Amino acid sequence: MDERQRIDSLKRRYGGNMVASPKIMGPPHGHGPHQRAADVSRPKETRETIKRLFTYLSKDKAKLWLAFVCVLLNTFGTLAGSYMLRPIINTYIAPADGSRGDAAGLFRAILVMAAVYVIGVGANYAQAKIMLTIAQKALMRLRNDLFAKLQSLPVRFYDTNSNGDLMSRFTNDVDTIGQMLSSTLVQLFSGALSIVGTLILMIYTNIWLTVVTLVMIPLMMKAGGTVAHRSRKYFSAQQASLGAVNGYIEEIVTGQKVVKVFCHEDIAKEEFELLNDELRDNQIRAQFFGGIMGPVMGNLSQVNYSLTACIGGLLCILRNFDVGGLTVFLNFSRQFSRPINEISMQISSVFSALAGAERVFAVMEETPEPDDDADAVAFSPMQGHVELNNVTFGYHANKTILRNISLYAKPGQKIAFVGSTGAGKTTITNLLNRFYDIQGGSITVDGVNIRHIKRENLRSNIAMVLQDTHLFTGTVMENIRYGRLDATDEEVIQAAKTASAHSFITRLPHGYQTMLEGDGANLSQGQRQLLNIARAAISKAPILILDEATSSVDTRTEKHIEQGMDRLMANRTTFVIAHRLSTVRNANAIMVLEHGEIIERGAHEALLAQKGRYYELYTGLSQLD
Repeated sequence: MDERQRIDSLKRRYGGNMVASPKIMGPPHGHGPHQRAADVSRPKETRETIKRLFTYLSKDKAKLWLAFVCVLLNTFGTLAGSYMLRPIINTYIAPADGSRGDAAGLFRAILVMAAVYVIGVGANYAQAKIMLTIAQKALMRLRNDLFAKLQSLPVRFYDTNSNGDLMSRFTNDVDTIGQMLSSTLVQLFSGALSIVGTLILMIYTNIWLTVVTLVMIPLMMKAGGTVAHRSRKYFSAQQASLGAVNGYIEEIVTGQKVVKVFCHEDIAKEEFELLNDELRDNQIRAQFFGGIMGPVMGNLSQVNYSLTACIGGLLCILRNFDVGGLTVFLNFSRQFSRPINEISMQISSVFSALAGAERVFAVMEETPEPDDDADAVAFSPMQGHVELNNVTFGYHANKTILRNISLYAKPGQKIAFVGSTGAGKTTITNLLNRFYDIQGGSITVDGVNIRHIKRENLRSNIAMVLQDTHLFTGTVMENIRYGRLDATDEEVIQAAKTASAHSFITRLPHGYQTMLEGDGANLSQGQRQLLNIARAAISKAPILILDEATSSVDTRTEKHIEQGMDRLMANRTTFVIAHRLSTVRNANAIMVLEHGEIIERGAHEALLAQKGRYYELYTGLSQLD
């Protein structure tokens, strides 16, 4: 694989190719959901992105109109103050009749002109403050909508997208949008008004000099358009590369122990350098084309100014054009070019913001979890009678993972799933929670098809203890209470005792008020797992799922955890995914899965007596591969 192919592969893996895609989530490949999306749809149209951004500004219409009024006053003050030079020069400095100037009149006129400029400056200050407030409120709504959208997306979305790239959309992309809304937007509007107003006053002052200025406009527009077209492409590439770099950093930092254990540091550095070089190249191109816009337009403006001055001087000599008019027109010539230059200088910010907005809106256009069926109910309490009847499912439409899975579990029973990696064990638990919907068959709880149960109600009655523990920043008590937010302190302590976690918690520096940070990095793996078991215990859910909950701890700690789990499983319908076969010997029924089918089922002793696949696994391996 050459360097270009390697970079493209890394960008696909870490989200850099998802820029401006209405559907950044692709269907997973293989036997599980943990695959990155590779397909990328065409970017959204810029016009639609701008329209959607304005919906976030339009909620402050009154302030927005006030800001535009301030822009009008500022533009009026600037133009009026500039035009006042003509009567001042012609009347008080160099009268046309050749008389002496009027110092007193000049002083009064300067005071009036200063007052006009003060009005413009005050209006400019007011609009800047108003637009900053409007922009920050718009960003607040945008972030709220983006975060709310993330909460509504299905598990499939997170299984197929890079966390780092999603974080980049929340930070870098939203920041670029904020910069455009708070300053660039007003500058564009103010510049457009200045161009129109200046052009009107130039025509009023001298039509022939105006024609000279207008001749330069097509050349300036052509140069600006050419640069802008190239600039937009590179700014989109820059945002995509930035997302890929963030995604890679997030994954490597999170998995730093794995990197060191397998001596992957050099490869990690090499891959990061490839992504970083790609980002550098795209940033250089984007910033170069964004930066040369100003100098190109500035030089063309200087040509226009010099040409206007020469022709204006000839008009003063040959056509009696007044000196004040020439002075004002030259000033207008610079003012006419200045907003064009400013607009061109803002092109980089605009394109960067639009590229970021497209990436943000790509997430917001993702299909959320489907609404509950119209006849969906919420019933309580659930008893925990669970039945799977001929369930068929595949993560990918044309690849089936589970085939005709049927089983029944009563309250208080323990059902174990064993089998090789990729056999479909975890997939069954995902289906019980409706993280994914089945393609065939049915799943019922207490005789009700889970499609007819409100998702929130269904999931609140299922507690999960996973192999990968996750603790939030907060106290030990807050982390346990996450299982049921209305639980009292006494209930939290009782749940910890049920999970055999109370003794180690009391030995922590501040007991239940000990602050956990970095996913509980100051606790051992076993202690973190005990807190997860306590979290499940406090939920009082009648259905419990244990997904290889003890596979990452030593045998002694495992025995300690199993004591907590035994108390947790009492009177609950429990589904256990077994990593060590020794942990499922007391299960009421053991389901042996291979290639998505249940090939054996029964109690431990009965399966051993069959001397089939379970017997081979139990006698030949201490762990499942």
